[in-house]
Amino acid sequence: MSIQLNGINCFYGAHQALFDITLDCPQGETLVLLGPSGAGKSSLLRVLNLLEMPRSGTLNIAGNHFDFTKTPSDKAIRDLRRNVGMVFQQYNLWPHLTVQQNLIEAPCRVLGLSKDQALARAEKLLERLRLKPYSDRYPLHLSGGQQQRVAIARALMMEPQVLLFDEPTAALDPEITAQIVSIIRELAERILPR
Repeated sequence: MSIQLNGINCFYGAHQALFDITLDCPQGETLVLLGPSGAGKSSLLRVLNLLEMPRSGTLNIAGNHFDFTKTPSDKAIRDLRRNVGMVFQQYNLWPHLTVQQNLIEAPCRVLGLSKDQALARAEKLLERLRLKPYSDRYPLHLSGGQQQRVAIARALMMEPQVLLFDEPTAALDPEITAQIVSIIRELAERILPR
């Protein structure tokens, strides 16, 4: 699914964070946003998942269309988030759940998968991301790189059409950074829809 933005303007109070953003990312492409701190990269990612609501413009992503002259319905936002995964800089794992529980929670609640279906899907991702030995651990007992891989696996559990990463290597040491970049590259080449 392609991503298209046209004339997106986003504000935090009186401060404008995004100025008339227009871009087109064809299906199957990998797009990297580079820029200095405060340039609006995270704001743009948050707009793509409607965690921030722009004041104007249009967005087409994962088969969903939004015209921000009107406020999107809650149902439209939920539909978007079923198809657009996001991996946050701080991982945002649930600390009271094990790795396995972190992975199956949303597919069971949001997609309506049975626990057995979700566990089977989780098993494959834990294996692929080399996390199987950690499935019963809590996030606090994992390294930063392991937590990031769990966050990626959790996003993939929803089988998104688009996957957004907000500074996925910012808090990691160089060796772990290389592993995460390799995983993201593999996702772009083999796993996500083309």
